[in-house]
This record gives sequence, structure tokens and C-alpha cells, in this order.
Amino acid sequence: MLALPLPPFFTKNPIAIGILQLLLSGTILVMNQKFFINGTKGLLRRTPNMDTLVALGSGASFIYSICLLFAMTKSDSPHALLHGLYFESAAMILVLITVGKLLEARAKGKTTDALRSLIALTPKTALVEKDGTLAEVPAEKVQEGDIFILKSGAAVPCDGLVLDGHGAMDESALTGESLPVEKETDAAVHAGTVLKAGYLRCRATGVGEKTALARIIRMVSEASASKAPIARLADKVSGIFVPIVIAISVLTLLIWLFFGKEIGFALTKAITVLVISCPCALGLATPVAIMVGTGQGARYGVLFKTASALEAAGRIRIVALDKTGTITEGAPHVTGIFPEGCTEETLLSLAYSLEIKSEHPLARAIVEKAEEKALMLRTAEDFTVHPGGGVSAKVDGVYAYAGNARFMEKNGIDTGAFSAPAAKLSEEGKTPLFFAENKTIVGIIAVEDTIKPDSADAIRHMRKMGLHTVMLTGDNEKTARAVGTAIGVDEVISGLMPYEKEAAIRTLSARGRVCMVGDGINDAPALTRADLGIAIGAGTDVAVDAADAVLSGSRLSDAAFALHLGRKTLKNIKENLFWAFIYNMIGIPLAAGAFYPIWGLTLHPMFGAAAMSLSSFCVVSNALRLYFVKPEEHADKKIIIKENKPMEKTMHIEGMMCPHCEGRVREVLEALDGVETAVTSHEKGTAVLSLSKDVPDSLLKETVENAGYHVTAI
Repeated sequence: MLALPLPPFFTKNPIAIGILQLLLSGTILVMNQKFFINGTKGLLRRTPNMDTLVALGSGASFIYSICLLFAMTKSDSPHALLHGLYFESAAMILVLITVGKLLEARAKGKTTDALRSLIALTPKTALVEKDGTLAEVPAEKVQEGDIFILKSGAAVPCDGLVLDGHGAMDESALTGESLPVEKETDAAVHAGTVLKAGYLRCRATGVGEKTALARIIRMVSEASASKAPIARLADKVSGIFVPIVIAISVLTLLIWLFFGKEIGFALTKAITVLVISCPCALGLATPVAIMVGTGQGARYGVLFKTASALEAAGRIRIVALDKTGTITEGAPHVTGIFPEGCTEETLLSLAYSLEIKSEHPLARAIVEKAEEKALMLRTAEDFTVHPGGGVSAKVDGVYAYAGNARFMEKNGIDTGAFSAPAAKLSEEGKTPLFFAENKTIVGIIAVEDTIKPDSADAIRHMRKMGLHTVMLTGDNEKTARAVGTAIGVDEVISGLMPYEKEAAIRTLSARGRVCMVGDGINDAPALTRADLGIAIGAGTDVAVDAADAVLSGSRLSDAAFALHLGRKTLKNIKENLFWAFIYNMIGIPLAAGAFYPIWGLTLHPMFGAAAMSLSSFCVVSNALRLYFVKPEEHADKKIIIKENKPMEKTMHIEGMMCPHCEGRVREVLEALDGVETAVTSHEKGTAVLSLSKDVPDSLLKETVENAGYHVTAI
């Protein structure tokens, strides 16, 4: 090829050159015999695969060259036949495809980095307390019930419960939450997290495969190995693709021979068709993207149970959100006690006696308030829970009821005289609970659940993605509206009984694919009914089991990221499939010589093999771009700067007393031209504005003050 000088023996002996090429290429064929073994097996089983194409292309080149070598021994001009040998093609087809597989394997190896980093979180040793002494033992030797010690900088070897001590735990690897979490007595600790500061003495509650970390690793592994529905399309195409390519190759050979081309030319075109065809790119298009997507989700605390769940996340159009524990903290507190015909202590004591046996978050708020005041517990019998309504019992021999207005009316108790104060509480975003004795209302207790700090931002992000957001709650309409306005959801469905949430999801499904985000036992049917169920990780085991994806943290922003990641992954899969199809649609006609009669374009088998290898490598590399998909709070600052970051202004406002006030101020400000978003806080008394253009301070002040609030500074 380079016209380098050859020894005289070769210069005058073309057959010797042919034999040398035979030996060199034969060595490479033997080293890559797996292609021929697997390809032949596939052909005999009538399920030809990529190896079949490679084996046919390389084998045909090799056999044709051997035949030509024998012809050279009887030819008067062997030098002329020497240039028709394809030993180098037979070898280079295998070399290039093997190099391509090496590059592909290295790229695919990067997709399991998240899984490996999770596995690496578990420490090798643990400091265990036995018989009053401390001993360092292998982490796998720790058993349930063992007492282990954590010092500053130590990684937790297993799941456990804090017996005594105090410390700040870095749980970012599991939950994605960057801020350390305070741990005290009775707090849970999880394997793989790190004690940043402090000292903790803990009892092991989950070891080995029973830890939260082990469950996460198993979940990510299973999701990476599973197939998404869109992958079945690629599988079907690949199943019929190889036989069609073989048929095209044979047809190419026959057509060129029919038109009078020499056997070498016709065979070259047939072989090139075989080696340029790439079912590998089709086969890799989906699984590699799924592997990267699930790994990237796990990196930021979003665990997809299956590949189908990740694909479903990319197709969602409506997001239904449970209120308590999902949008709100799920830890309500009493904000007001309004007795009627009795004292506050008497009303709270009755409420305490009724709610002590209830597991509802509102009930726990009342119990905590009563215990804070050290009230006496009265005798309660015949305790009954009425799901979605309230509770009833005999307290000191008198029938008593606790619940919402609908529950009271259902039991024949008139709430008309209390409708006005109850409505006022609801408008403030509080939940009014009625209490009655002998069918007579004895008072109302107001309970409020704090909205999570990231809920409004998460819903804003969902709406920016074009998703329709719906809040589902058992609260009365006015309370639900107040919360809905504060966080900015598109629709509120209130007054739902637990079993009615599933029916609400069914109704929403008629308008598009629905994702349900929830955390409680009563959310399990809705999570199962939805096209995609996302469970808050801190929720109940029933909800987690019913969901398709789990958020290891308790932030609603993680749900927004899950849907964003699903969209990006689905888009990536479609890109991969598109380019794999386009490559074959262009490559096969070029290899067959379809453009040769018109433009003289042709392709050598070696270049066909190189193109095929690169196509697979490019598909994998495209999938690796999913590593750049991150939650908003982890986004690269350089990228944010390029996006023309909007101008910000902070308004200091007096008069905002509750989430309803926040929602009102945000609503009037965001209605102004130039105000992109307004993040309001009644606790701080501020409204932080993101502006797409300069808006006069005077206009901002006038708008807020017309809504009934006072602006002190901007």
C-alpha cells in the first residue's frame, strides 16, 4: 500500500505474498472464532444475529481469497490476480468490529457508575459494642440487635435506631438532600450514610439485604436489566432485520453478476452489505439509555423499579398530587381552639380522648397539643374510625364525635351556627375539626399543616414542562383552595374519601396519561391505578410497594426531576432509534452499489466494518449525554449563566399572615408583564421576584398595596 521495498523473494513470488496474507488473516479469524461459532448457531436455529452477518462477511472474503489463491497457482499472470485477494478485508472486518465492541463496552461501563458508587457506600468494618467493650468487626458480621458505635466521619454499616447521642448525618448519597440531618434518640440511621459530626450509639435493625441501601441497589439493578415497552419494537425489528440483510446481500451478488460484473466486484458489494448492516445500533438504542437514565435517577434519589416506569415518566401529561405528606410536611399542629359552652381545656381533653387511638396526622396534632398541656385522658369506649370523615366513641358514657362538617351532618349534628368561623379558618388554609357530645357541637379546633419549602418550586417546574397539576385531598373545598393557590396547582379536587382518590385518577386518565404522587396507605390504590405511581420515600411501606418509582427523600422537587429525566430518556431513545434506522437506510444501498452507476460511489468492506462499529459507539455515546440531566438545584452554574439569568428584586411586605396571603400576593405580582415568578413567604415577610425585564418599583408597590398589603421596602 505504501510502496515500501519488499524482499526479492516476495517481489518475484506473488503466491508467497498470498500465503503470508492467508496465515496472518487466518490467525485473526481463529482469535475471533466466537463470531463464527455464535453466528453459525444463530443461523442453524433460524435466529440469525449480528454475529451471523459478521461471520458471513468475513468468511465469504476469506473463502473467496483462498479460491483465488489456488487459481493463482495455475495462472500465467498471478501478479494480476494478487490484487483481487480479500484476506485483509476478512481480517479487518473482525478487527474493526472488535475495536468497536471495545469502545462500546467502555462507554457502557460508564452507565453502571451510579450502581458501583452505591455499592461502594457500605463501609468494610463496623465498631460493635459487646460485653462493655468495643471491637472492630467486618460490616457483614453485624447482626440485627447488635449495638454499634458511630464517631465523627464514620459511615453507617447497617440500618439502625439511635439509642443515645447526638450528631449531624450526611444522607445525600441516599436522599439527594445536601444539608446534614440532625440525629437524636429514636432517630433512624441508614447504611451508607456518613456521620459528619457527633457521636451516636445505635442498635442494628436491618443488615445485609434488608438495608435501605441494599433495596435501592437491587431496585436500580433490576430496572437497568428490564426492558421498556419501546425496546420491544427494536427487538422485533432486529429479529427480521438480519434475514432481510442476508437476502439483500445475495440479491446484490446476483444482480451485479447478471449485469456482467466480474465475480470479485459482485462479491465485494455483497460482503459490504453484510458488514455495514448494524442491528447492534438498534439493539443498543434502548437498553443503554435505560441504564444511564436509571443510574442518573439513583444518583439523585429517584429510584425507578422498572424500565417501563422510566419510559412512562416520559409520556406523562397530568400529575396528581396527594396533599398531606406530599405537598405538605404531613406534621400538622394545632393553631386555634374555639370552645362552645365549655373551657378550652375541656374541649381539648375531649378531643384528646377521642383522637388518642387514631393514626391520622390531624389526630396526632391534637394529641401532641394535649400532652404538651399535660391534660388528663378520659375513658373512651366503642372507638370507631370513619375513613375520610372522623372518629366516634363513648367518652365517660356519653357519645362523642370528632371530624369534618360532612361527617357531622351525616350523623345528624347541625353545624350551621359554626359554618362562618369554620369557613374563615378554611380560607386561611387551616383545617377546622368539629367536636360534638350528644349530637351538640361543643367546639372547633383548627389544625394547620405546613407546606414543604420546595413544593411551590416543584409545581412551577412541572407546569413549565407543560404538565397539568392536580391536588387531591380529603380537606374541605375552602382549605384545599387556599393551599392550592399558595402552591400554584392548576386544579384542586377536594373532599375525597380514601377510596375516591382511585376513582379521581380513573377520571383524569380519560384526559391523558396520569402520574400519581403520594405517601400514605390511602394513596396505594391511586398509585396502582395511575400510569405512573411515585411514592415519597418517607411514606408507608404499602405506598412504596404500590408505586412504580420511589423518591428516597421526601421532596416534591424529586418527583419533578423524575418526570424530567423520563422525558429526556425517552427522547434519547427515539434519537438513537432514528439514527440507527437512518444509518442502515443510507448505508445498505451505498454498500450494495446502488449509487455506483449514477455517481460512481462505492464502499470497501473494511470501511463498511468501520462504519458499522462507529454507529454502535455513537448510539452509546449519545445515551451517555443523559449524565448531563440533573435536578435544578444541581444544575451546572456555567449553563445557568448562559441562559441570561433573569433580574431579581426582593420586596418586603407587611400584612401577609398565612399561605393564603402568600398565594394572593404571588397571584397579583405574576399577573404583571415582566414578572416571571414571585416566591412569597409570610414568615419572612418577603416576595422574591424573577424579572424578564425591568418593572418599575412604583408599579410593584401599587399592585401589592391594592391587594390590601403594605410594602415597606424593595
